[in-house]
Amino acid sequence: MAIIIATVVVAVIGLLIGIGLVYTGKKFYVEVDERIPLVRECLPGNNCGACGFAGCDAVAEAIVNGEAPSNACPVNSPEGNAKIAELSGAEAGESIRKVAFVKCAGDCHATSNKVNYVGIDDCRAAVMAGISIWECDYGCLGYGSCVKACQYGAIKCVDGVAVVDRNKCVGCGMCAKACPKGLVELIPENKEVAVRCSNKDRGPETKKVCTAGCIGCKLCMKQCEHDAITVENNVAHVDYEKCVGCGKCADKCPAQIIHRL
Repeated sequence: MAIIIATVVVAVIGLLIGIGLVYTGKKFYVEVDERIPLVRECLPGNNCGACGFAGCDAVAEAIVNGEAPSNACPVNSPEGNAKIAELSGAEAGESIRKVAFVKCAGDCHATSNKVNYVGIDDCRAAVMAGISIWECDYGCLGYGSCVKACQYGAIKCVDGVAVVDRNKCVGCGMCAKACPKGLVELIPENKEVAVRCSNKDRGPETKKVCTAGCIGCKLCMKQCEHDAITVENNVAHVDYEKCVGCGKCADKCPAQIIHRL
């Protein structure tokens, strides 16, 4: 009899718990838009955070809810973005693949050490220490914060300066966020020139510390027929909205810091 009573009690408790779970599930049920998992399937699934959201699930929900554009994922393919736009009922935004570019050519052959840094091999740590490691205060530190941030093996340090492999880069921008000196820029893949310098000093001072620096001579400005290049704070900048990729600025640059990509 004791066994029967115990069995009945356990069964009744289990039944009550089951009923409670069913009631709770219905009471607090949140309807999920069926488009969210479909949009999620169109995303690459890297969960890299380059979109600014917690991951692919979060950005899929934001797209469907109208809180993010259909091309919010910077590493997604044009085909994937077009499918997402179709599913979310939004207009397909322009999808131009971007790649990272390091605005520094000051490797160990172009500049030299000012001090010997002993510490964590991380650019952010070196900057926080307040130490100017190279003769050029504007250049790449070469301790690989960007390398550690890249999930795709698309960036590495060569002779003390970061270099991007354009064939591996997906344009997520995590390397740009990791660089404490703001030397990594995302540029349209279809553009053909970029400035490999960030030194804001005047030409003579720049050349004293780096043989690969921009001298701010403005010859590139004079060559450009589309007003796509300007010299601000003694360093050249390319406006990629105007640039047609003719390469005349690179051909005439006496310092050869405007590179054809």
